[in-house]
Amino acid sequence: MSKKIIIAVAIIVLIAVIIGAVFLLKREKNVEGTLEEIMTKIYAGISEDELPMMLGNIEVTSDNIENYVGTSDIDFKEAIASESAVGSIAHSVVLIRLNDASKANETVKKIEENANPMKWICVGASDVIVKSKGDLVILIMSNEDLAPRLDTNFEGLE
Repeated sequence: MSKKIIIAVAIIVLIAVIIGAVFLLKREKNVEGTLEEIMTKIYAGISEDELPMMLGNIEVTSDNIENYVGTSDIDFKEAIASESAVGSIAHSVVLIRLNDASKANETVKKIEENANPMKWICVGASDVIVKSKGDLVILIMSNEDLAPRLDTNFEGLE
């Protein structure tokens, strides 16, 4: 009888080890590079003619993050935004590096719930995409031509 119990416990431990190993292997790696370098990769392959006149990379701080993502309830290390310089064109890309990558899904959900695609008042973004990769979160608010291409470039980051 005790051999059966020992075998059952050994099988349970083995299953737990396998599940733990799969979880660790599936954990996404953080994207290497500065936020400026990553933002350049996100815009790769998109010509200036296809973009609105841009402000360039804007530093996002705890004082102004709510203006960009709709909430200040985010624990982040650093963030930048790339937005249209023309108020009548709805275009914004925000990159956020979190202090803790394990909070990425929670942060994505907060931004999805709070981002305002009508923040430009007279115009609104037709596409809103919020995703994470490792400790990096992106919010893309743009038109149906640009947003998917920016999203594809984000997905391709390593």
